[in-house]
Amino acid sequence: MHRRQFLASIAAASPLLGAKGPRFEMNRISFISDEAAASPEDAIVFAHRYGLKWMELREVPGAKGHYGLLSEEEAHKEAKRFFENGIKISFLNTPFFKITLPGNEELRANETPEKRDERIAKHKANFEGRKQNFETAFRNCHIYGVDKMRVFTFLRTSEPRSTFQQVADILGEVTDWAAKEEIKILFENETSCNVVTCDECADFLKLMPQKNFGFNWDPLNGADLKEVPFPDGYAKLPKDRILNVQVKGKSLLEADKKLDWRGIFTALVKDGYTGCVGLETHYFDGTKIEKSHKSIEEIRRILVS
Repeated sequence: MHRRQFLASIAAASPLLGAKGPRFEMNRISFISDEAAASPEDAIVFAHRYGLKWMELREVPGAKGHYGLLSEEEAHKEAKRFFENGIKISFLNTPFFKITLPGNEELRANETPEKRDERIAKHKANFEGRKQNFETAFRNCHIYGVDKMRVFTFLRTSEPRSTFQQVADILGEVTDWAAKEEIKILFENETSCNVVTCDECADFLKLMPQKNFGFNWDPLNGADLKEVPFPDGYAKLPKDRILNVQVKGKSLLEADKKLDWRGIFTALVKDGYTGCVGLETHYFDGTKIEKSHKSIEEIRRILVS
């Protein structure tokens, strides 16, 4: 083979050597298993169909319960399934702190006083059991071979910024627990919680330690609060604190929700992001598995074109 042909073959085989510089590649695409499959077995099939090597865990597909809270025996069983099928875990999505912030028990729209009392009692018990829940999740992180886990910033109040210090104090305690386990804590900018827009994320992160705390950026969540997530919102973010990224199906497939994912992928690479981007399909009309396939196909089109 002549030198010119040899160099051309390398360039064709690796999008990283394209004329436009480094690119995000499919080998860094992950997906939330219970969004794309009806069972753990089907999630493996989905991964293999698209050549995906990474998976995010949340709820066990087709079953009740979160991967982070499985018993030790169950966690080992699930981990064995992943490893034997060549799947690595990029992120553990826990449900922790998607609850009412203590001391901020506002009556919510269309909520009766009785329902409010029921919600507060349930969330109080959840909060008081946090240490045991986190210990279980830390143990399971080690079993799954993942060092990043998601938490939330409590259900959004009428004045979210007034809660930042209290939320930071609570998450700071958790971060200390996690540091001893060599696990990173990431909050998600979930629309229903206190820290959502890129402005809010940037300000909240100033209150948190750098060592093992960052965030999981879902651009469409900020759009739901009238933010322009990219490029405007992204420009405000501390790039070294972005430790996981999620992409919703609607931001790929729906004309009125579509985001510039080609631009986002390019910016992430340019700014030194080294993690995965995980698909959170997030359709609630019975089509989430079908839309998961379409979303991955659209991601692949964006990345290889």
